[in-house]
Amino acid sequence: METYNLKNDIKVFGEQVKTFPNGVGDAFEHLIKMFPVHDKRNYYGIATTDKDGHMAYYAAAEETYKGEAEKYKCRRYTIEKGEYLAETLEGWQDKIHCIKDVFAKLIQDKHADKMKPGIEWYKNDKEMMCMVRTMQSNK
Repeated sequence: METYNLKNDIKVFGEQVKTFPNGVGDAFEHLIKMFPVHDKRNYYGIATTDKDGHMAYYAAAEETYKGEAEKYKCRRYTIEKGEYLAETLEGWQDKIHCIKDVFAKLIQDKHADKMKPGIEWYKNDKEMMCMVRTMQSNK
C-alpha cells in the first residue's frame, strides 16, 4: 500500500452500472466505443456506498473538454483531489477477481475515509490503481 497525492480534481463522465458487478466490462466497452479509435484518455471506476450499505458503481471516462459529458448524454462526476491510499495492480485484467479484496484492505486502514468513493484508475491495459481517500484529505 502506498499514499498517492492527486494534485487536481479530475472531471469524468459516464453511467451507473445497474447490474454491478456483472455489467462493468460491458459499460467500459460502451464508453470506449463512443470515442475515436486512437483516443487517449484515462478511465475510472467509481464505487460508492449509501448509508444502508448498498453499492453503486459508475464506469467513467476522463472529460477532455467542457461540454463533453453533455455531448455524449452522460452524467458528470468529479474525482476529488487530495491524498489517497493506493495499491497498483499490474496485469489487472487477469486479477479482476482480486479487486474487491484490494479495496477491502485499503478501507480497513485507520486513515481511510469510508464516506468517500473508492476509485479505480485504469491507466492502461496492464496497470490499474485502486484508491481510497484518506481522512487527512478533508481538512
